[in-house]
Amino acid sequence: MKEEGVQKGEKVCWADEMRLGLISQVRKVWAPVGVKIVQKIQISYQYIYLHLAVDGIKGTLNWLWAENMKQESVVAAVAEWQQAGIDTIVWDGAPSHRGNDVKAMQPTLIIQPPYSPELNPAERVFEEIRREVEGQVYETMAEKQKAVEKFLVEFAASPERIKKLAGWTWIQDALGSFIIPAT
Repeated sequence: MKEEGVQKGEKVCWADEMRLGLISQVRKVWAPVGVKIVQKIQISYQYIYLHLAVDGIKGTLNWLWAENMKQESVVAAVAEWQQAGIDTIVWDGAPSHRGNDVKAMQPTLIIQPPYSPELNPAERVFEEIRREVEGQVYETMAEKQKAVEKFLVEFAASPERIKKLAGWTWIQDALGSFIIPAT
């Protein structure tokens, strides 16, 4: 962060995308020993993408929905996050994150090492979303999106829960001691 010139007091968020679809996931459920569990499954190749930015220090979430992961969708997400006051975005090196249109935007963009989802708190929020909505069959993509939206609104209303989930010590250290003080 120091190399990118991130200043003390800037809003730094970790961001990523989650593909939400109508291909259901079988989830573990409790049952008496010897009882066979039958779960409905769904196979429908419909998807929508959730763009999510997480500030684990302040306990905030910013999100929007997109039809795809093309660069235009990522540019729209970054523009909205910029309007929300996000100064720095930390995310993976997906091709749409590295496009020229995205790089030309104002927020500082920091790319994490490849194949390291464990470094991104947004992935922890995605796990919570999956825990909430997977294992159920939804009639339409809009119905599943509505369920996720409801969960996100409830989750965002609990900053302490977000801090506990995404305010990792190494992030606090990085933002507290490695950032150049504003002059």
